[in-house]
Order: sequence, then C-alpha cells, then structure tokens
Amino acid sequence: MIGREEIKKVLPHREPFLLIDEIIEVEEGKSATAVWHVKEDFFAFRGHFPGNPVLPGVLMVEALAQAGAYAILLDEKFRGKLALFGGIDGVKFRGLVRPGDDLVLEAELTRISSLGGKAKARASVNGKTICEGEIMFAFARE
Repeated sequence: MIGREEIKKVLPHREPFLLIDEIIEVEEGKSATAVWHVKEDFFAFRGHFPGNPVLPGVLMVEALAQAGAYAILLDEKFRGKLALFGGIDGVKFRGLVRPGDDLVLEAELTRISSLGGKAKARASVNGKTICEGEIMFAFARE
C-alpha cells in the first residue's frame, strides 16, 4: 500500500483537493487502483446536502482522474508534468457515496502520448459500481 505522503511525491494535488488516500495496486504507465476513505468532515458535505450528505459526482470523477494521473506520472518520461483534465466520455453514475464509505477507484490507461491520453475508469463501494466511464487528460504546455 502507498500512503498519502508517498502519493504527494508524484501528484501535485494538496489538501483539501488531494482526494485519494492510498494506492493499493499500480502498474507504472498502465493502471492504478486507489482508495478514498470518504470522511464525515469532508468539506463538500456541509452544503451537498445538509442532513442527507451525498458525495458530488464531479468529485468522484476528479478522484478517478487522480488515480489515473498517479499511474501516468510514475512513468519517468512524464514525471513532474502537470496532467490536466481533458474531458469525460460516457460517464454514468449508478449509486450514492456517503460519509464513511471507502470509494475504490480504478483507472486503466487505454491511450497515452506526449500530449495526453485516455483511461477507462470505475469507482465502486463494497464491490458495487457507483461511477464508470472514460476520462481524458492533457499535459500542460510549459
């Protein structure tokens, strides 16, 4: 398992926007499986929705992108680059994420080049698919 301090050595994200807590499986430049321990005090729950907290779907997609970025940025040719969100395709939401859930994030790179790439992504809780689709990214131009 790779914890937050090691993740910070690869990803540029920081609190409160570093969403993944651990990497449980990774294949450099190919795929990553991460976990986000969704805590009750997460900032988004204060307004989404008070008394009935639900994790916003856009944050699930961001967490998936962070898992994919980890796999990409481990690759020496891309280390230190800034991988920016380039788009999403066919993303479907199939359930809710609540405080206390462990959101498992899987990203498998299907295309990568010097400009960016694409990944097949899936988020689940207790084995149930909550969100799935494709995420695209682009490397920031220096």
